[in-house]
Order: sequence, then structure tokens, then C-alpha cells
Amino acid sequence: MAVVAENLLKSGEVSAMIRQGFISSPRLSPASSPPPKLPATASGSSEASAFPSPLRPSFPAPRTTTLFEMMAQEGAPLRPPMRTQQHDLQERIAAVLASKGPSDLKLSVSSSNGMRIRMAAHRRVLTARSRFFAEKLAGICGRTSSRPVVVEICECDDAEVYVEAVGLMYSDDLRRMLAGEDVEKVLGLLQIPSVTFVIKLDSSCVNLSLAIEVSVDIKFDEGISACLDYLEAIPWSEYEEEKVTSIIGKLHIQQLSEPVREILQRVSVEPSSFANADSIFLGIFDGILQSKDKKARRDMKTLISSLLKEDVNHSNAQYNKLDVSKESLYYLCHKCLDHLMQLFSEAANVECLGDRASLMNEVAREADNVQWLVDILINKRIADEFVVLWGDQRELSTCHSKIPCMYRFEISRITAQLFVALGRGQILVSKDAKISLLRTWLEALYDDFGWMKRACREFDKKMVEDGLCATILTLPMVEQQSILLRWSDCFLSNGDNCPNMQRAFEVWWRRAFVRQYTGDPNNSQLQNVVSDDHT
Repeated sequence: MAVVAENLLKSGEVSAMIRQGFISSPRLSPASSPPPKLPATASGSSEASAFPSPLRPSFPAPRTTTLFEMMAQEGAPLRPPMRTQQHDLQERIAAVLASKGPSDLKLSVSSSNGMRIRMAAHRRVLTARSRFFAEKLAGICGRTSSRPVVVEICECDDAEVYVEAVGLMYSDDLRRMLAGEDVEKVLGLLQIPSVTFVIKLDSSCVNLSLAIEVSVDIKFDEGISACLDYLEAIPWSEYEEEKVTSIIGKLHIQQLSEPVREILQRVSVEPSSFANADSIFLGIFDGILQSKDKKARRDMKTLISSLLKEDVNHSNAQYNKLDVSKESLYYLCHKCLDHLMQLFSEAANVECLGDRASLMNEVAREADNVQWLVDILINKRIADEFVVLWGDQRELSTCHSKIPCMYRFEISRITAQLFVALGRGQILVSKDAKISLLRTWLEALYDDFGWMKRACREFDKKMVEDGLCATILTLPMVEQQSILLRWSDCFLSNGDNCPNMQRAFEVWWRRAFVRQYTGDPNNSQLQNVVSDDHT
């Protein structure tokens, strides 16, 4: 019966029945009452008094586990056995060491946290594979060849590393032993920390005990070479890369200088790369800008932009960062603008719709290239010269007006991009540069605004309008009046196809009619002249 109850408990059926109300909880059930006493008869009492029962020894009743306690224990996690990792390591290393036959040396490795691993080792193996053990055991082993020697390595920062190193000494194929291990474990084998090393004979010869304290590595040259070969062959994560270069760079072993150099070649930059960096950047950028594959071009632009932003935000002074120069970026900008001008000139003179569509695809690609370069300039805070450059493209603006909106609106996205950055204060330029930009490209922006809203999913209408308002309100009142009166006419004619700059109009109105600033009487008169450039 008890076995059946235990099986029910393990299956979880008991607790499920109690939760569903089929069995009452022991805490809620009334305490069981003792069985009723049978009334004593006269004959029974006389028999009891005549023949008293013998006294039985009283033992405490065995405590039975209640149903509620069984339920509580049912969901409790099993407690893992203590020191499983240490036992597994000790058993694994013991199996390796046992392959060399009977032991003649007892090796004990302990750490400061109380971990201790004992091994039945062999003098011939340790002295043959480790120069450190060969030096320290030379005299002792010669005098006491018939007596077991106890070697204690105490106060290790990481006892497991020492034990793994000893296990490697017993391997005939170190590369195979290291295959499949993680990088951190192998790095640990390369930087065995300082320890207290004690050699003594067994207790039968206490008077010949010898204690030696040293703080050196175990000089396992074959093991170090195998670890370096492993690190040279295996891929590293970025986190592991920093640890590898830090630890490998601290190894000052003359005979291993060549393997260390080969490992560091994976991350080290030749001095000649510093001189050629700009030409490398130019080659990468030029390849992206000329790519005909739209998806590949977009993916590479996203990748390069994220890498350049990462460089801008990286504040670690230990890195010698190489970055694309301002001159290279503006060289690419001029190259793209020249190509745009050439394409616009050809498109304006082409009558065949097929040829014009092909040219316009080229225009859209080149305009996207300029937008990408401008975005990089803005992130690097060096886009001020491009505002002046774009404001000077009057010939391109003239050609722009001769091309249908469905082909040319990508050009106006460059203008919108600059106004957003100007409004946010990401580009700082003079009022003359802003006025030149507005006079050259604002009308084109008005004309293409509707197409940009419909054709560009990533176009943020509100952001562009805010940038325009903020930029215009930084100009002198004469320019504000001229631009906003022209905008009013355009907005009334085109409605939502024109940017909504009511906020700027409100501010200008209050400045002009409500809060007139009269600091300079000569300039306090309201100007009623609209610039001829906007008529």
C-alpha cells in the first residue's frame, strides 16, 4: 500500500486531486479521533484484574509524512550533489594518469577557496615534460628513489587550470586534446598564476622534509606551443579577441616569439596601412557608389554607416583609429554632383521616353549616393561646407525644373535632409549660406514635396517642416518676411502638397506686428517688398 501511495505522489496525481477538491487537505480536515472505547463488562474486568497483561516496551511511534508535506516536497527541485565539477575533473584526470602505470609521486593541488584535488602522478612524466618539475625534483628523486614523494601546490587562484595542465603532460597528441575546448580555458593554461610549491617526503621520513616556495610557472613548453597553435587555428569572438591579444602580448618567451607574432597577425595592422588607409576607404566607397545592385548597395551603405557611427562614439583612447578623411568625402561629393549635372543635361535633351527613364534611374541612384554621403558628413559634424556647395548648384537647380517630378524628387530629398540638420543645430553655417540654400532649392522643394510624401516611405513630413521653420526663423526679418509671404501663396494654391510652415508664419507675425523690437529705429519698419527671386 505504501508503495502505491508513493507512486501516486511521484506521478503528481495526489496533488492534482487535492487541488480539484477530490481529496481534502490535511490542514483543513478535522483531527482524527481515537477509536471509541468498548464498555467494560463485569467478566472482562474480573479477567483483567485476575490476569494482568505483561508490560510492553514503549517505543516512539514512527513519524509518518503527511499528505500536505508530500505535496510540498513534490515540486521541490532536487538538490544537486556537492562538488560535482571537482569530482568529475578528479576522476577524468585520474583515468589519464593511470594509463602510465603505478604512481611514484603524490601530487596535491589546492586553491585558496578550499578546493583540493589529489593525483597519483609519475616523476618521469612530470620531469620530462616540465622544466620546472625537472629542476625541483632532481635532487629529491635521486636520493629517495624508493620512497614516494608528496608534492603540494598550494594557494592557487585557479586549481582547475593546474590540474588540466598536468593532464596535458600525459598526452601524446596535445592538439587533439585541445580540440573542442573554449578559448578562455586555453588562455588560462597560458597564464598559470603564482603559487606556493612544497615538496616533502612521506611521513616516515619527516626529518628529511624539504620545503621550497617559488612563484614561477611550470615551464611546460610543449603545452604552451600547443596552446599557441590552437589559438592560431581557432576563430575568436570579439570578446575573446581582446583577451587573446592582451594575454598573448604579455608572453615574453624567446623561442615562442614567432608563433606569437603569427597569432597577432590576425589583428595587427602593418605600419604601411596607416599611409594607405585613405586610398582603401576611397576604393570601398567608390565601389559602393557605383554598384548597380540596389539591395547590395543599400546593405553596404547601412554597414559602413554603422561602422563610422561606431568610430565616432568610441571613446577608448587605447585604439589608434583610422577614419575616412574629410577631403575624401568631399571629393566623392563633387564626383557625384558632377555626374548628376551630366545626367540632368542628357535627360533634358532626350526625347525618347525609354532613354529618359533609364537616365532617371541613374539620377535616382546618384541622388541616393549624395544623401548617404551627406548623412555621413552630418554625423561627423563636417557638413557645413556641403551646405555652401549645395547652395551654389544653381545650374543643377535650373536643369531640375525641366525634369518631371516623378524623376527629380530624389534631388529635393537632399535639400530636405539639410534643412532637418540645420533645424536641429547639427550643421552650423552663416545666414548667407542659409539664404543661398533657400534661394537655390526652396522652390524645387515646394514643387516636389507632394511626390516625396507619396513616393518615399521613410520621408518624415513633420521633421522636414520643423527643420524648414527653424531654419527660416534664424534669418533676418527681411528674409523671413520674403520667404513666408511666398510660402503663403504656395500653400494656398497647393495645400498639403506644400510644406506646412504655419508655426514659422506665426512666429514671424508676432515678431512683425505684436512684439516689434525697436532697438534699431532704421530697421523697425515693416518691409513690404518681396524678393524678385521668389516671384
